[in-house]
Amino acid sequence: MATQRILMISTHGYVASVPELGRPDTGGQVVYVLELSKALARQGFAVDILTRQFEGRPSLEVVEENVQIVRVPCGGDDFIPKEILVQHVPELIRRVLDDPQLAQFEYSLINSHYWDAGVVGAGLARAWDVPHVHTPHSMGVLKRKHLGDVADEDLSAYNFEERIRRERMIYHQAELLVPTGAEQTDCLNESDEYNVPLEKIAQIPPGFDDSVFYRLLDGQRTVIKEMMGWSAPTVLAAGRLALNKGYDLLIRAFPAVLRRIPDAQLVLMVGSDRPSAEERRLQTELKLLAGELGVGSRVQITTCVSQSRLADCYRAADVFVLCSRHEPFGMTAIEAMACGTPTVITTHGGLWEELNWGHECIYCDPYDVEALANAVCSPLQHHRIRHQLSRQGATTVRERYTWEQVALQLLRRCRSESLLQVTDSLQIENALESN
Repeated sequence: MATQRILMISTHGYVASVPELGRPDTGGQVVYVLELSKALARQGFAVDILTRQFEGRPSLEVVEENVQIVRVPCGGDDFIPKEILVQHVPELIRRVLDDPQLAQFEYSLINSHYWDAGVVGAGLARAWDVPHVHTPHSMGVLKRKHLGDVADEDLSAYNFEERIRRERMIYHQAELLVPTGAEQTDCLNESDEYNVPLEKIAQIPPGFDDSVFYRLLDGQRTVIKEMMGWSAPTVLAAGRLALNKGYDLLIRAFPAVLRRIPDAQLVLMVGSDRPSAEERRLQTELKLLAGELGVGSRVQITTCVSQSRLADCYRAADVFVLCSRHEPFGMTAIEAMACGTPTVITTHGGLWEELNWGHECIYCDPYDVEALANAVCSPLQHHRIRHQLSRQGATTVRERYTWEQVALQLLRRCRSESLLQVTDSLQIENALESN
């Protein structure tokens, strides 16, 4: 039997074999798509990752054996924010259907990621008569709800009305939806704006690369911390520079942290080394806020780093904080826990409901300044808490959240729905049981 081919679609941001994390619209979703594609290739599939071509990037980029990125132009050569990229989707669909590079392939499955790619996936699935699986990553109804509480925030830029209308179409036309957590599952099923039947939903969490993110001995972590120059007790947050990530909430909690641990420092590893105007504005606001609160000298704001360097940053930190106003899952928290870093997780998202407070992590509402400060200080002040979270957090995520497990769960569900031929089903079942 010929190798079956899967088309992954992730249209926005800077999708590349070595992702430029922190650049506009380029974060966990890009990592998710790349790593899931590689895991599916290890199961015997060929995977093409379809994205938009812009800024003179090559039309074809090999990621590894049986995984390649295919870039198709639309909307000109400039970067286009994900909120308005959907305006150019009809052009992208036309160009894909006319692309001789893609015409040579016959796809067995389409898996689209986020609503802009979902529109592309729905159009191509109809044209090619191919099953369409959609992974939302985030949803308009939930994001609107969480950002609606932010004072003075102009929500018109998020294009929620069109987004939710398009999402509803995608969700009802796709054969299968793959949310990453219970909050998304509940919203899909119970929201009047979506109202998706449960039988169309397969909740599968994201994963992490266990060859990069893993726990080291305390002595090794100390050496890395010294190499980083982080001699003080260090609190770390990392990710895209965006309002919903809640870095301002963490800064607001930091004076209460310093009252208990005066030499603590906060490192925000956010944004890119080529920031957009919006990123510059947000970074300036964070610096001004830290200055107003009198903690400017204890807050360091730097850019995102590569995945391999990020692993050592997690290991060098004494606490990692996922402080988002809304976080569909929280891949950075999983990566930090895998590295043995005590982790504090927002309750405005999906991950916290899957973990045990005080056993694997600490979770709290980041809007509650005192609660967030208490959560951060607990592992800094108490060795037994720090050791418990480090050891059990790493153990739990290794048991549940590797990319191999994500790929196997997706394949099993696609096989059960007859969306994809999986020739060695016994191998998949054995692999799931052994992981």
